[in-house]
Amino acid sequence: MSAGGAFGGNRGLSPVPPEKGVFPLDHMHLCDQEKKDYINCLKSAGHKSENCRHLSKKYLECRMERNLMAKQDISELGFAREADVEESSNEEG
Repeated sequence: MSAGGAFGGNRGLSPVPPEKGVFPLDHMHLCDQEKKDYINCLKSAGHKSENCRHLSKKYLECRMERNLMAKQDISELGFAREADVEESSNEEG
């Protein structure tokens, strides 16, 4: 019999925490409007997230402002800085 249990369980491996850690849920609904705007955008854009990136960024910024997640540079979360975006669009045009 294995020591892991009937459903696999922990077989001697120690758990690994998530890369970004755990952040609090928005129990007070402080960023609900930003979340709703993003979800509505996804629905209307056929679930193509690149069309709604600006709303995703706004939602993450809301969470950071209200201490619902660690504050960090938005570029570390996969968003280019606005100045970088403007420069790249000027170069393409």
